[in-house]
Amino acid sequence: MLIDSSGLSKVKDSVTKQILLGNEPKPELIAILAVYFVQGILGLARLAVSFFLKDELHLSPVEVSALLGIVALPWMIKPVFGFISDGLPIFGYRRRPYLVLSGILGSAAWVSLSTLVHTSLGATIAIALSSLSVAFSDVIVDSLVVERARVESKAQVGSLQSICWGATALGGLITAYFSGLLLEYFTTRTVFLVTALFPLIISAAAWLITETPIHKNTPENHQTNSFNVSTQLKQLRQAFTQKAIWLPTLFIFLWQSTPSGDAAFFFFFTNELHFEPEFLGRVHLVTSLASLIGIWIFQRFLKSVPFRVICGWSIVISTALRMTILVLVTHTNRALGIDDHWFSLGDSLILAVMGQIAFMPVMVLAARICPLGIEATLFALLMSIFNLGGAISKEFGALIMHWLGITDTSFDALWLLVIITNLSALLPLLFINLLPEEQETEVTTLITTSVNN
Repeated sequence: MLIDSSGLSKVKDSVTKQILLGNEPKPELIAILAVYFVQGILGLARLAVSFFLKDELHLSPVEVSALLGIVALPWMIKPVFGFISDGLPIFGYRRRPYLVLSGILGSAAWVSLSTLVHTSLGATIAIALSSLSVAFSDVIVDSLVVERARVESKAQVGSLQSICWGATALGGLITAYFSGLLLEYFTTRTVFLVTALFPLIISAAAWLITETPIHKNTPENHQTNSFNVSTQLKQLRQAFTQKAIWLPTLFIFLWQSTPSGDAAFFFFFTNELHFEPEFLGRVHLVTSLASLIGIWIFQRFLKSVPFRVICGWSIVISTALRMTILVLVTHTNRALGIDDHWFSLGDSLILAVMGQIAFMPVMVLAARICPLGIEATLFALLMSIFNLGGAISKEFGALIMHWLGITDTSFDALWLLVIITNLSALLPLLFINLLPEEQETEVTTLITTSVNN
């Protein structure tokens, strides 16, 4: 039976246009998407971690929130990983070996959680190592993404970020429901052991990276590496003297630093509303689907909208929608005849769509303001600042929970936590003018010229 080559060509063209949004399905792109896919699929253990900290280690909402802020540390020092990868090649390679080692480290971290960890300190170290594994591999593929994004045409702007985050959402979608269902039949430690298999995908994907080995021991390469590090540091310093870079960065940091009460809500859902793991898995499934919808909406209708407009409206609408959780916290939904489960599902769906729509322009903006020559390092630094804001958000949330007296059994002040966190989320609107008003292409050109001169 003969295969019609024209038919295969049409299928490839269709996949390239419809699924990959015009990006050629080269091995390197597959490797990039594999890393993002693993980031999503590791959500299989998200609920298991929460239940493990709550039920086996008996941590309070304040302690869980503080711990989650600490284990985010690897995501705050991503530029360090970039310098290590660039300046310390392994067997002459700067990318491939680090991806292999990242996958092995992640797998080892999850295995340790399933077997060795019995204290909060041990859990903090193991979860932090898992975070380090993904953060390091993320730095490497981010550099590849930024290099590609810098040469995107205006028609393709944001397409690469969209499919990358689509890969993450797809990974989350595949495992979302099972994250809760598995806990109905297996222990948290068994789920950790299953999760340990997925980081090895990163190790396998490393071999798809096209990389030419360098000879580090030659004098020429010593001089080149020293020159590159010195030049990068100089360019980074010059880059952050540009208002078009540090003003949007400041806004993103302020936006991400507003207090979060997520840890308290998990305890409320499980201890007060008695949501089962299987149902929480359904909620994760709904939010993963909603994230894909949010990516599609952004790519289809909003990618040409100025950053200032889309971020401003996203903050306002998301805050208004998040206020609806007051209905659930005060049990008003029961008086209205709406079941807790149905209200929680609907609320999560809408918020996830809005959250992804708000997140996408931030990623596009971060990639577009990176000057030529230091794309990877500056992008990693921007993402570190972004993640630092997220960690501060959790620590602020922990302080507010402690101040309000919210524990694993006391939720009388949870309504006040909802109001405080949501109103504080509006504060970044005071600084919305820090974002560029027009499209970023022209600004990027000016930055690049200034930094490279």
